[in-house]
Amino acid sequence: MKKLSHKRHIVKTITWRFVGTLDTILLSWLISGNPLFGLKIGFAEVITKMILYYFHERAWFKFNIDNSKKRHFVKTITWRFIGTLDTMFLAWLITGNPLTGLKIGFAEVITKMVLYYLHERAWYKIDYGLDNRRRFK
Repeated sequence: MKKLSHKRHIVKTITWRFVGTLDTILLSWLISGNPLFGLKIGFAEVITKMILYYFHERAWFKFNIDNSKKRHFVKTITWRFIGTLDTMFLAWLITGNPLTGLKIGFAEVITKMVLYYLHERAWYKIDYGLDNRRRFK
Protein backbone atom coordinates (compact mmCIF):
# COMPACT_ATOMS: atom_id res chain seq x y z
CA MET A 1 0.00 0.00 0.00
CA LYS A 2 2.87 2.40 0.72
CA LYS A 3 4.07 2.43 -2.90
CA LEU A 4 0.52 2.93 -4.20
CA SER A 5 -0.07 5.81 -1.79
CA HIS A 6 3.00 7.60 -3.19
CA LYS A 7 1.49 7.37 -6.68
CA ARG A 8 -1.82 8.69 -5.37
CA HIS A 9 -0.13 11.65 -3.70
CA ILE A 10 1.84 12.48 -6.83
CA VAL A 11 -1.31 12.47 -8.98
CA LYS A 12 -3.21 14.52 -6.37
CA THR A 13 -0.31 16.97 -6.33
CA ILE A 14 -0.46 17.40 -10.10
CA THR A 15 -4.25 17.84 -10.27
CA TRP A 16 -4.29 20.33 -7.43
CA ARG A 17 -1.39 22.29 -8.88
CA PHE A 18 -3.23 22.64 -12.19
CA VAL A 19 -6.32 24.09 -10.47
CA GLY A 20 -4.27 26.22 -8.07
CA THR A 21 -2.01 27.65 -10.77
CA LEU A 22 -4.93 28.76 -12.91
CA ASP A 23 -6.44 30.50 -9.89
CA THR A 24 -3.12 32.20 -9.03
CA ILE A 25 -2.55 33.41 -12.59
CA LEU A 26 -6.02 34.94 -12.75
CA LEU A 27 -5.88 36.58 -9.30
CA SER A 28 -2.34 37.89 -9.84
CA TRP A 29 -3.29 39.39 -13.18
CA LEU A 30 -6.44 41.03 -11.80
CA ILE A 31 -4.70 42.47 -8.71
CA SER A 32 -1.45 43.57 -10.35
CA GLY A 33 -3.11 44.69 -13.58
CA ASN A 34 -0.29 43.00 -15.48
CA PRO A 35 -0.91 39.64 -17.21
CA LEU A 36 2.83 38.97 -17.36
CA PHE A 37 3.07 39.19 -13.56
CA GLY A 38 0.16 36.75 -13.34
CA LEU A 39 1.95 34.26 -15.58
CA LYS A 40 5.30 34.65 -13.81
CA ILE A 41 3.80 34.19 -10.34
CA GLY A 42 1.66 31.26 -11.48
CA PHE A 43 4.52 29.43 -13.15
CA ALA A 44 6.96 30.09 -10.30
CA GLU A 45 4.45 28.47 -7.98
CA VAL A 46 4.30 25.30 -10.03
CA ILE A 47 7.64 24.17 -8.64
CA THR A 48 7.41 25.48 -5.09
CA LYS A 49 3.82 24.42 -4.55
CA MET A 50 4.23 20.91 -5.95
CA ILE A 51 7.09 20.26 -3.55
CA LEU A 52 5.27 21.79 -0.59
CA TYR A 53 2.00 20.01 -1.45
CA TYR A 54 3.64 16.60 -1.79
CA PHE A 55 5.15 16.87 1.69
CA HIS A 56 1.85 18.17 3.07
CA GLU A 57 0.10 15.10 1.60
CA ARG A 58 2.70 12.74 3.05
CA ALA A 59 2.34 14.31 6.50
CA TRP A 60 -1.46 14.12 6.41
CA PHE A 61 -1.36 10.49 5.27
CA LYS A 62 0.00 9.65 8.73
CA PHE A 63 -2.81 11.44 10.62
CA ASN A 64 -5.93 9.53 11.55
CA ILE A 65 -8.92 11.82 11.90
CA ASP A 66 -12.05 9.68 11.71
CA ASN A 67 -14.44 12.32 10.42
CA SER A 68 -13.80 12.97 6.71
CA LYS A 69 -15.39 16.42 6.63
CA LYS A 70 -13.45 17.53 9.72
CA ARG A 71 -10.26 16.04 8.26
CA HIS A 72 -10.74 17.82 4.94
CA PHE A 73 -11.54 21.10 6.65
CA VAL A 74 -8.43 21.01 8.88
CA LYS A 75 -6.29 19.86 5.97
CA THR A 76 -7.64 22.76 3.92
CA ILE A 77 -6.64 25.26 6.63
CA THR A 78 -3.10 23.90 7.03
CA TRP A 79 -2.48 23.79 3.30
CA ARG A 80 -3.86 27.27 2.76
CA PHE A 81 -1.53 28.69 5.42
CA ILE A 82 1.51 27.16 3.71
CA GLY A 83 0.32 28.03 0.21
CA THR A 84 -0.56 31.63 1.02
CA LEU A 85 2.83 32.33 2.55
CA ASP A 86 4.48 30.92 -0.57
CA THR A 87 2.28 33.00 -2.90
CA MET A 88 2.85 36.22 -0.96
CA PHE A 89 6.60 35.72 -1.00
CA LEU A 90 6.73 34.88 -4.73
CA ALA A 91 4.40 37.76 -5.67
CA TRP A 92 6.55 40.17 -3.67
CA LEU A 93 9.74 38.92 -5.37
CA ILE A 94 8.26 39.02 -8.87
CA THR A 95 6.40 42.34 -8.65
CA GLY A 96 8.90 44.01 -6.33
CA ASN A 97 5.99 45.25 -4.24
CA PRO A 98 5.24 43.67 -0.84
CA LEU A 99 1.73 45.19 -0.81
CA THR A 100 0.89 43.44 -4.09
CA GLY A 101 2.13 40.19 -2.56
CA LEU A 102 -0.13 40.68 0.44
CA LYS A 103 -3.16 41.53 -1.71
CA ILE A 104 -2.70 38.47 -3.91
CA GLY A 105 -2.14 36.25 -0.87
CA PHE A 106 -5.22 37.48 0.95
CA ALA A 107 -7.43 37.26 -2.15
CA GLU A 108 -6.46 33.67 -2.77
CA VAL A 109 -7.19 32.61 0.79
CA ILE A 110 -10.89 32.49 -0.06
CA THR A 111 -10.73 31.16 -3.61
CA LYS A 112 -8.11 28.53 -2.85
CA MET A 113 -9.84 27.26 0.30
CA VAL A 114 -13.05 26.64 -1.61
CA LEU A 115 -11.22 25.05 -4.54
CA TYR A 116 -9.02 22.92 -2.25
CA TYR A 117 -11.98 21.64 -0.22
CA LEU A 118 -13.76 20.62 -3.43
CA HIS A 119 -10.55 18.95 -4.68
CA GLU A 120 -10.24 16.99 -1.41
CA ARG A 121 -13.88 15.88 -1.56
CA ALA A 122 -13.43 14.71 -5.15
CA TRP A 123 -10.28 12.76 -4.31
CA TYR A 124 -12.01 11.20 -1.30
CA LYS A 125 -14.31 9.45 -3.76
CA ILE A 126 -11.44 8.14 -5.89
CA ASP A 127 -9.75 4.88 -4.82
CA TYR A 128 -6.68 5.30 -7.02
CA GLY A 129 -3.53 4.33 -5.12
CA LEU A 130 -5.28 2.70 -2.17
CA ASP A 131 -5.30 -1.06 -1.50
CA ASN A 132 -7.56 -1.08 1.49
CA ARG A 133 -9.83 1.93 1.38
CA ARG A 134 -10.17 3.47 4.82
CA ARG A 135 -13.27 5.68 4.56
CA PHE A 136 -13.70 8.44 7.08
CA LYS A 137 -17.35 9.18 7.74
